[in-house]
Order: sequence, then structure tokens, then C-alpha cells
Amino acid sequence: MLQSAAYERRSPLLYFILNSGPLVCIELNIRDNLLCNFHASDRTFYVSTSSYIFCTSVNQYCINIEIKMASNLKGVYHAAAFGWYVFVVTTLAAKNGEELPPGIFVYGGPWKYLTFLNLLLQMVFFGLAAVNDLHHGKNSASTLNRCTDLMFSIFAFPVGMFVVVLFWTIFAYDRELVYPATIDAFLPPWTNHAMHTFVLPLVLGEFLVQYHAYPQTKCALATLGLVGLGYLFWIVWVYVSAGIWVYPLLGHFSAVGLVGFFCFNMSVVTLFYLLGDKLNSQVWKNRCNRY
Repeated sequence: MLQSAAYERRSPLLYFILNSGPLVCIELNIRDNLLCNFHASDRTFYVSTSSYIFCTSVNQYCINIEIKMASNLKGVYHAAAFGWYVFVVTTLAAKNGEELPPGIFVYGGPWKYLTFLNLLLQMVFFGLAAVNDLHHGKNSASTLNRCTDLMFSIFAFPVGMFVVVLFWTIFAYDRELVYPATIDAFLPPWTNHAMHTFVLPLVLGEFLVQYHAYPQTKCALATLGLVGLGYLFWIVWVYVSAGIWVYPLLGHFSAVGLVGFFCFNMSVVTLFYLLGDKLNSQVWKNRCNRY
């Protein structure tokens, strides 16, 4: 018999068994040949070599099962989310041949709407994540893995959150400013929730199934700012070329008001990026990799 004082310093497993050794033995139904002896009076713990090997094997087996289950759950989640977005995007694309409300797809079609661009973004992200799951364990630092980390942290989460929160805030105030009632005859109510509601639980659920290494904050925010400027230029170009605003709300602003509204929106997106970084760190406290 070996006293565990020396082993405790070397093995975290024995430290765990020190605090729950008898329970482990009981749960494993080791009754006829008790391998662990625990004395509560002086906290002395003895374990035989065969017991240490046996408990280590059981512990490793449980860890392997847990990793396998987590990997399967992650793969199913990503594949299901990808399938959902493919269904929503193809449903919206099929509407292009039907009679449209006036001005809805004039100049640029659906590509001028942030909502549609966000759907494509989410679809691409979950598609890449599903492909990355197939390579699980081969190279955790692969290019594809880094790509999904950057896409989720910089774009998928902050943009997805922004679309949901801003849309429903304006919708609650006056839906005509962002989603006129005439659209209801063209798009059924479930598509509205598919575009502006279900995005939220899907991006939040991603934190529970997958750790993402966040980039340096200044680089991420600079990238977000450049993409935001690009979208602002695009919607102004649509207005100059076709004489219509992508969203009726924008027609109520002056030039200075548009700049202020854009700065406000970028501030909100920045807050969502920082929120995502915080949530990722809290859920996965034992990992802190950054690019």
C-alpha cells in the first residue's frame, strides 16, 4: 500500500479521488475487493497501485466519452443550423419570381438589405463550421478553424445581434420605418421571424457548443469599421443611382443625421463584439487563446 501524499503532488486525479474516493468506489460497485481506504479523522488516504491504474483508466474512459458526445453535439448543431439557413435563403430567393411590392427589389435586389446579407453570413459560417467539425482532432490550429473563429467573433455574432436588436426596436416604434405592412402580403410572418428572431438563439447557442479564439480587439474593431463603411457606401450608392433608400427610416435624416446614425450603429456593433468576447471567455474559462 502506498500513501497518497507523494501521488497527490503528482496527479490531479488522485487529488480528486482524495475528496471523493469512497464515493467513486461505491459508484463503481467495488464491494468485495475494496481498493480505496479513507479515514475521515486524519484525512489519510491509501490507494494500491492496481487501484490507481484502474481509477485512471475509468477516468480516461469517461473523458473520452464526454469528448465524443460534445463533438457529436457540435456537429449536429452546426449541420442543423446550416440546413436551416439554406432553407430560409432558398425560400427568399424563390420569391424573386413572384409579384413584388413596389420598390422592394429595385436596384440591387435583396443584396442591399443587411438582413439578407446577414442570412448569407450566418449560412456561410455554419457551413464552414460543419465542414470544420469533420476534421476535428486532425489539426486544431488549421486554417479553416481560424477562419471560423474570426468569422464568428468579428461578423456572425455582432452583426447577427445587431440585426435582431435594431430591427425589433424600430419595428416596435414604427414598423413602416423598417418593414412596411405591404411586405406581409409578399412574405409570410414566419419568414420575418426567420430573418429577424431565430438568428439570436442560434448565435448564442454557438457559445455553448464551440470555443472561439478571439482576435486582438483593435484589429477586430478596425475590420468591423471598414466593413461598416463599405455597407454605408453601398446604401448611399443605391440612393444616388435609384433614388430610393434601402430602409424608409433613412429618408428622415439629414446628411449630418445620417453620419450620426451610422456612428451610433457602429457603437452598438462594437458593444456586441465586446459582449461576445466576454461571453466566450466566461463560458470557456479554461481557454484564453487569441490570434
